[in-house]
Formats: sequence, C-alpha cells, structure tokens
Amino acid sequence: MNKSDLVDAVAGSADMSKAEAGRAVEAVLDGISGALHNGDSVSLVGFGTFSVRHRKARDGRNPATKQSMHIPASNVPGFKAGKALKDTVKAGNPA
Repeated sequence: MNKSDLVDAVAGSADMSKAEAGRAVEAVLDGISGALHNGDSVSLVGFGTFSVRHRKARDGRNPATKQSMHIPASNVPGFKAGKALKDTVKAGNPA
C-alpha cells in the first residue's frame, strides 16, 4: 500500500472525498514528523509508538573498496508496534 492507496482507504472508510482524506493523511504525517523533529515521541495506543533513536558514531568499512571509514552519530526515526497491531498481524499470518 502506498500513500495514494492509504488516502483511498481513508476516504472510503470515513465517507469523505479523496481531497479531504488526502489533507487528513497529510496532516497526520506532518504532525508525526513535526513531533519527531522536536525530539518528542508519538504514541498511538494499540498501534504503536514513533520515536527518535540516537545512533552512536562508529567505524565502518566501504564494501566496494574495503577501506575503513568513520560513520558519524545520527538521529533516526524508530517505530515500536503496539500489542493490538502485533496481534492483528499475527492473526493474518498463521505460523
């Protein structure tokens, strides 16, 4: 599913136009991105938690040249799935 598929699904389930659904989806994504940019986490109960994770600086190796290189520290977005989401995915994929 891509962004336009998500907009179609929201429009269908919320009984709104695709334009309204597109603005709603965009507003949600902007809100999550803005909170992460400010260093906050976003918890959607039952779905999961978006957070900022810090990666330490480390030494790596360029696989093409085998040359050592320094990889600087960085902040990256992270997501931890909630119990309801895990249960939904597990029910759809019997082991």
